[in-house]
Amino acid sequence: MNPQYEPNEIEQQVQREWNDSRAFNVTEDRSKPKYYCLSMFPYPSGKLHMGHVRNYTIGDVLTRFHRMRGYNVMQPMGWDAFGLPAENAAMKNNVAPAKWTDDNIAYMKKQLQSLGFAIDWKRELATCKPDYYKWNQWLFLRMLEKGLVYKKTGTVNWDPVDQTVLANEQVIDGRGWRTGALVEKREIPMYYMNITAYADELLQALDTLPGWPERVKTMQANWIGKSEGCEIHFPYNVEHKAGDPVLKVFTTRADTLYGATYVAVAPEHPLALKAAASDSKLVAFIEECKRGGVTEAELATQEKKGMDTGLFVHHPLTNKPLAVWTANYVLMGYGEGAVMAVPAHDERDFEFATKYGLPIKAVIKPKDGELESPLKAAFVDYGVCFDSEDFNGRSSEEAKHKMGVVLKALQLGELRTTYRLRDWGISRQRYWGCPVPIIHCESCGDVPVPDDHLPVKLPEHLVPDGSGNPLNKYPEFFNVGCPKCGKPARRETDTMDTFVDSSWYYLRFASPGNGEAMVDERVNYWLPVDQYIGGIEHAILHLLYSRFWTKVMRDLGLIKLDEPFANLLTQGMVLNDIFSRKSPSGGIDYFNPAEVDITQDTQGRTTGGTLKAADGQPVEYGGMGTMSKSKMNGVDPQAIINEFGADTARLFMMFTSPPEQTLEWSDAGVEGSFRFLKRVWVFVADNAAWVKAELQLIKDGKAEEQFPADLKARDASVGAMRREIHSALRQATFDMERKQFNTVASAVMKMLNAMRDVATHPLDNEAAQTKAAGLFQKGLHEGVSIMLRVLYPIAPHICCAIWNELGYAGNLIDALWPRVDETALVQDEIDIVVQVNGKLRGNMQVAKDATREAIESMARVHPSIEKFIAGQAIKKVIVVPGRLVNVVV
Repeated sequence: MNPQYEPNEIEQQVQREWNDSRAFNVTEDRSKPKYYCLSMFPYPSGKLHMGHVRNYTIGDVLTRFHRMRGYNVMQPMGWDAFGLPAENAAMKNNVAPAKWTDDNIAYMKKQLQSLGFAIDWKRELATCKPDYYKWNQWLFLRMLEKGLVYKKTGTVNWDPVDQTVLANEQVIDGRGWRTGALVEKREIPMYYMNITAYADELLQALDTLPGWPERVKTMQANWIGKSEGCEIHFPYNVEHKAGDPVLKVFTTRADTLYGATYVAVAPEHPLALKAAASDSKLVAFIEECKRGGVTEAELATQEKKGMDTGLFVHHPLTNKPLAVWTANYVLMGYGEGAVMAVPAHDERDFEFATKYGLPIKAVIKPKDGELESPLKAAFVDYGVCFDSEDFNGRSSEEAKHKMGVVLKALQLGELRTTYRLRDWGISRQRYWGCPVPIIHCESCGDVPVPDDHLPVKLPEHLVPDGSGNPLNKYPEFFNVGCPKCGKPARRETDTMDTFVDSSWYYLRFASPGNGEAMVDERVNYWLPVDQYIGGIEHAILHLLYSRFWTKVMRDLGLIKLDEPFANLLTQGMVLNDIFSRKSPSGGIDYFNPAEVDITQDTQGRTTGGTLKAADGQPVEYGGMGTMSKSKMNGVDPQAIINEFGADTARLFMMFTSPPEQTLEWSDAGVEGSFRFLKRVWVFVADNAAWVKAELQLIKDGKAEEQFPADLKARDASVGAMRREIHSALRQATFDMERKQFNTVASAVMKMLNAMRDVATHPLDNEAAQTKAAGLFQKGLHEGVSIMLRVLYPIAPHICCAIWNELGYAGNLIDALWPRVDETALVQDEIDIVVQVNGKLRGNMQVAKDATREAIESMARVHPSIEKFIAGQAIKKVIVVPGRLVNVVV
C-alpha cells in the first residue's frame, strides 16, 4: 500500500472501476425497499459552483447510506436546459443557445463525474431535447381539452426598442435591462394553466407532508392565500335592477363597507378606458402606469398615484354615489381589477386618500375604547361597528358574515372564498423554450397541433440579437398549413415558461427510454421521491407547480400519485468573504477573495485587505455573503478537486455545518479536511499488515468469530478502543438517519483517534504478547472496517481504495452499514462524582456493581477527599449509586 495519500490517482482509478462495472445503474427490484433520492437539477450555466457541490453531496451521502441499508436506490441527474440565460449568452457570444447549452452540459457533467456522485447516468435528460419537451406539448394539449389550459389577454413588461417581453428581473428602475428604454405594460394574448382549480387541494394536502419543513409549508400556504370574504356589487345606476351591470370587488373586510368613500380601478379597467376616451390627461396617466411594475411586490413599494375618472358607482346599501378613481396600485389581473377604498381602515387607502384629499370615514372602533379624532393612521384591527345603520354594535366578525347574507338577499353580493394564487401564465415571447403546440388559422381559429405531429421542434441554429423573438423572423418555422382545413396558417411562436420543464422531470427519470408515452408503470414503483433536496429559493413556485402538475397527471389517469416529494431538505447557502472597491465611474468593482491579501484584527476577524497581483491597493470588506458571480466571491470546485481531491471537497461540505444551515467557506477548513483524510490513509498504511494478517486468518478459517468475553481483562486498551468505536458508530447511525452529517464526520474522527491511541501506545512485553495473541489485530481489523464503511458515503474514493488495498471481502459499494455490538459498550467501571460537604472535588472510577460499602471505603481514602478534609473527622458519607459520593466533615 502506497504510504503517501495521492487523491487524484486514487479517485481516477476508483471512478474507472465504478464506470466499468456500471455500479450505480438501477432497475426496479421489488424484493427490496426502494429509495429515490433526487437533487434539484442544475441549469447548465457553464460551471458548477460550491452550492451545487453541497447540494449533490448531501444527496450522494443519502444515496450511498441507503444502499448500505439494503435499499434499491436511484439517484438520477438531468439539465434544466431552456431559459433566458442561454439567450443572453447567445447575444453576448454570437453563438446559438443550443451549442452554448450543449457545451456547458458536457463540461458540467465531467465536473459531476469527477466528484464521484453515485448517479445513474443512463437516465440523464435535458429539457431542451425534443424527446423530452414533446411531452410538455402533449400534456398541454390534454389539459387544453380538459379546460385546464385557456387563452386570455395578460399584462406583461414590454420593451418598445427590442420589441420583446421582459421578465420582472429584467426591468431595472422601470427600464429595460439591455436597452434602457422605459418599459411599458401591455395586454397580449397568453396561455394560462388553471392551477386555481386545484388551490384548495394544494393547500389542504400540505397537511399530508410531515417530511417537509414547516417553513416551506407556511410559505406555500401564504402564496396560495385562502381568504374568506365577500364579493360586493356596486351598481352603476341608482335605479339598479337585477341583471344590470355592476362593478364587482372582493374584500375580506365586509364589516367596513359603510366606510367606503370611493372605489379604485386598474388603469386597464373598462371604466378607466371609457373615461379616458374623452380625457387626454387620463390617457397620459394610463400610459404612465403602463411603465410601472406588474407584481404585487413592486406595487407595494412604488409611490401610490391615481386620477379621478369623473365616473361614479353607488354604494349597495346607502345608494350614495362613490367616485371612481384609477390607481397604479390596482392590478387588472387580480380579482375584478377593482377595490373598494376604506381609508379609515386600510393603510394603503389611507395613504392614497390623504394624498388626494378624499373623504375618510371611520366605522369600526376598538372593542374597549374609542378612536382618535381626527385619525392619524388607519385603524386596521377588528372591533365594533358604528355609524353603520343596522350593523351598529355588531362585532367585526359578526358583521362580516351578516353583511354577506344581506347583500345576497339584495342580489348585490355574496360570501365567497378566494385565493391569492393566480392562474399560471406560461406563454413567453422568447425563443429558447418549448414551443407552444398551437396553429393560428384565419378560418379555424386556434388549432391544436395533432399528436402525430409532435414534437413541434424548436430550430436550434437561430441566434437571438435582442430585437425580439427570432422565431417571428423565421418563416420556415411559423409558415404552416392548418391541420383542419389545410389553408395557410401561422404557427404559434410563443414558448413555454421553463417552470413547465421542471414540473415533471422527476417522473420522467422513472421512465427513461420510453418514446411512446410520457410515463409508464415504472413510475408506480419509484414515486414518490423519497428525498428531494434543493434551495429554499424554490420553496414556492417550483414546488407548487410540481405539485399541481402531479395532480393533473393523476386526474388524467397517467399516474397514481397525489404528491411528488415525500421528504424535502432545503440546504443552506454557501457563504464567502466579499471584497470590493468603488470604481472611477461610481460603480462597485468586486474581487475574488483569492486575489486579496486579507488583513485581520487581534481577534482574527477580517477587516479588509489589499489586492495581491494587481495594484496592491486596499479593498473594502463587505462581510460574508452567498457565493455569486456578481459578487465575484465564488470558489471553483475544480480547483479544490485538482489540489486536494473530490473527497476533501465532499468532506468539507459535510463536516463544516448541518445541511440546513449556511456554510461559511474557509480555506483552512478545506486544508483541515484534507489533512484528516491523509491521516486516515497514513494510519491504515502503517497498520495494514495487522489487518491483512487477520483477513488471511479469516480466509484460512482460523480466525475466532467473536471477541472473547473477558477481552477487557485480557487487553483493556483494545476493550476501550472497541467501546469508543461502537459508541461512535451508534451515534453516527443515529445522526445519518436524521441527516446530521457533520457529526457523522466527527464520529469517524473519534474512531480513528481511538485506534491510533492503541496502535501508538508504548508497549511493555506483556502488551506485545497480547498483540501477538491477536486481540489488537482482530480489533484493528474490525475498527478499520467500521471506520471505512461509516466514512464511505461522505468520502467514497479513499474508502473504496483502502478497502480494496487491504483485501476486505466484496466491493465496498455493496457492503452493509455496520451494526453496533452492544457487548462492546458494556462498561465494567464507571465514573462517579466526588464531593466534600456538597462541593465538587473530583471523580473516581468504581466497579459498575460496587456496593455502597465498597464505594464509601474507596471514598474515605481517595486522594481528592484526603486533600480537602485535611485531617478533619468524617461525620458521614452519602452514597448515590452510579452518580456520586459526598463526604461530610
